[in-house]
Amino acid sequence: MKRIALFCCLLMAVGAVDADAREGEDKMIKNGSKVKFNYVLKVDGEVVDQSGADKPFEYVQGEGKIINGLESRMEGLKPGEKQTIQVPAAEAYGKVNEKAFQEVPKSQLPPEVKPEEGAVLGVVTPEGKTVPVKVAEVKEESIVLNFNHPLAGKDLTFEVNIVEVE
Repeated sequence: MKRIALFCCLLMAVGAVDADAREGEDKMIKNGSKVKFNYVLKVDGEVVDQSGADKPFEYVQGEGKIINGLESRMEGLKPGEKQTIQVPAAEAYGKVNEKAFQEVPKSQLPPEVKPEEGAVLGVVTPEGKTVPVKVAEVKEESIVLNFNHPLAGKDLTFEVNIVEVE
């Protein structure tokens, strides 16, 4: 009789461990999870962006709302976990596209704009949306605009802290 009672206790204990493990898996980031996390983004060791500690970034895993390299590396993380995640340029904003440089005559600029190399200008697309572009070069009669994302060609380092997973 003692053996049966002991065996039943062992089965109940194993069941409790399995339930705890399943609950831990439910809280793990997986496709469809609603995730809240804080982050610090560094490029070449310098902080270029971060979430506010009191306002974590939110996204749904698998919807492609964050860069692919970060999303794929966050799979499996759980609330409370902190991790440094390296994302190569190819899995972030891509390589610098040489075709994304466009030379524009200075005569097309508003008269009040005095372009300087490195300055960011707002360019209106045919759809009426304003996009930031960087002045790559200033020539005598024209300027060269860089339409690449500012982080194109850059490897990214994210320090993430998973706040919540639903």
